[in-house]
Formats: sequence, structure tokens, C-alpha cells
Amino acid sequence: MSFGQSAPPATTKQVQYLLSLVEKAGHTGFRDARGPLGLTQRQAAGKFSRLEASALIDLLLAEPGSDDGSEAGPDPGSKTGRSTVTNDTGESIAAAIRLETQRVETLRGMPAQLLAGELERRGWRVDSPD
Repeated sequence: MSFGQSAPPATTKQVQYLLSLVEKAGHTGFRDARGPLGLTQRQAAGKFSRLEASALIDLLLAEPGSDDGSEAGPDPGSKTGRSTVTNDTGESIAAAIRLETQRVETLRGMPAQLLAGELERRGWRVDSPD
């Protein structure tokens, strides 16, 4: 794990698969896709956490037209003519990845008793590991 990165790095297979999906979306690589996909500078260099890579892969696969193998069409509002990948609610991939990462980090820092109490409040049964 590199400095400042809180999650384990993505596997080589994840990054290769992600690159193939980015290229299928009409980009030459991560750097080319940085603006349209909202990638950070670190991600544009091909450095992803497993969570980030997984979320980006899921969102690229959920892109309309990706299930039939066809490439995404250009975004009419884009100056480059490249497609901007968004999820069902219209938020960019970067925003969705950041939100998911924040949620994971928040939960990771929560005491187990607090999490168990919230689950019980929502109707779940939580057994203690005693």
C-alpha cells in the first residue's frame, strides 16, 4: 500500500480490464479519460485502489450500450466528442467513487458497538462474538 492510500491497490488484472473498458469507451488511456471520467491525477497514472477500480468497472459496464458490445456515442456537450460516463442518477464516476470511498472510510472508523446499535435500530439481529 502506498503512502496516503487507505485501501489496498487494485490488482494487475483489474487495472488491465479497466483500461480495456476505458479504451472501449473511446479513450486512448487513463490520462486521456481523466477529464471526461473525472479521474484524479493518481488514477490517470493508472493507480487505483481495489474499491475504486471495482466501482469504475461497475459503472463502465453499466453504461448504456455496453451490454451489447457497442461503443458509447459522443457526448453532445463535450468539446472533445468523447463520451462522459455517468451512472443512472447522472453523477460522474469520480463523484460516485469518492462517495463510496468516503462511506467505507467512515464505517471503517466506527466503533463496532455503534454499528451494531444502528443495525439493531433498523431491525437487524446482531449476535455478539462472546
